[in-house]
Amino acid sequence: MKFTRLNSIIFVGLLSIVGVLIMQLLMLNRAYSLEKKDMEDKIHFALQDVVKRIYRDNKTELTITNQIKKITDDYYIVNIDDVFEHQVLEYYLKSEFQKVKLGLDYEYAIYNCGTDEMIYGNYVSDDGKNPEKCENCFPKNEALIYYFGIRFPDLQQKFITSLGQYWIYTGILFFVLIIYVYSVFLLLKQKKYTELQTDFINNMTHEFKTPLSSILIASQYASSQEEIISNPKLAKYMQIIINQSHKLNHHIERILNVAKGDAKWIELDIKEINLKETLELVKENALLKSSKQSTITIEIPTNCIVLADEFHFYNILINIVDNAIKYSGDAPLILIKSNLTSKGVTLSFSDQGTGIANQHLEYVFDKFYRVPRENKKDIEGFGIGLFYVKKIVDLHHWKIKIINNEGPGITVSILIPKKDIV
Repeated sequence: MKFTRLNSIIFVGLLSIVGVLIMQLLMLNRAYSLEKKDMEDKIHFALQDVVKRIYRDNKTELTITNQIKKITDDYYIVNIDDVFEHQVLEYYLKSEFQKVKLGLDYEYAIYNCGTDEMIYGNYVSDDGKNPEKCENCFPKNEALIYYFGIRFPDLQQKFITSLGQYWIYTGILFFVLIIYVYSVFLLLKQKKYTELQTDFINNMTHEFKTPLSSILIASQYASSQEEIISNPKLAKYMQIIINQSHKLNHHIERILNVAKGDAKWIELDIKEINLKETLELVKENALLKSSKQSTITIEIPTNCIVLADEFHFYNILINIVDNAIKYSGDAPLILIKSNLTSKGVTLSFSDQGTGIANQHLEYVFDKFYRVPRENKKDIEGFGIGLFYVKKIVDLHHWKIKIINNEGPGITVSILIPKKDIV
């Protein structure tokens, strides 16, 4: 796998989470071991005190060692090596376990040398619940005579429940790991889609430019023919085809590069532009392009001069006007006006079209985003028009916003600051 910056970040993040999770599991294991040792110590000391009290009652000396033997985690054998009574044993067990605050259920059985069997004693519940006795859970020890066995049926469960907070922390870490892996999966999936999108745009650029190149070659060849040169009208039309083909090729290359997100290469050629004249040119071209009976009203002072890139400024104006015509029914009414404020000039474009649902307004400048409409035929283009507009406005350090009118339609406003007004 090639280690790009993204892959390195993902790997380091995964390694960090797994490392923390391993540390948590080690802490959990350590806490379990400490809890288990603490519980075993309580049991051992309590049983040892029981033995001492029995010897004290019998007024005999304790002559043996290692009276307590752990058979399994929950089963112990206690070698008394002296006679003792059933009732006394149970009393001492209860009192000693209460002293150490054991808090566990237990059951015991005493070896009867007369019958050579373990005689079940009793089940002592810590919380008064109904016991599930296991009278066959006390195996004999052939080497001992005076002894009893004691079993703690809930000991393992006690170990687990006593570590409640550690289990919670471990569960949270596992949840974080799952979310992280899922997020990485989505990120890589999105990255794949982005790469496919870039490939699509590159292919689309190629498909657009190839026929344009053919048109230019054919047009230039045709313009040099005697039949065209001798006919001024044909020569003029041929020159229009050549000029517009060059212009379209220029448009495709710039706009699609911006659509790919490569706007950083753009160097604006700032110059003084007459706002009214530019808008009149936009109006003329927009009306020629559209078959609708459109009415475009321009209320702009004739002496308003702005500092902007002529090519891109024209493009964002024609984009906004084209959209207003496209989504305004059969007879669009568009009003373009300016408003001088303390911050600069606000250029607004108002139409009376279908408008945009409020939940979509914040996304209209996103790349390839198209507003869902009832009539699917109304959804045209690639969704890069307003994205391009926003990019160019941002490069000029201007501001743009779209709002719904109180009546039908929307208003697109561009704030051009005072520093860009001559």
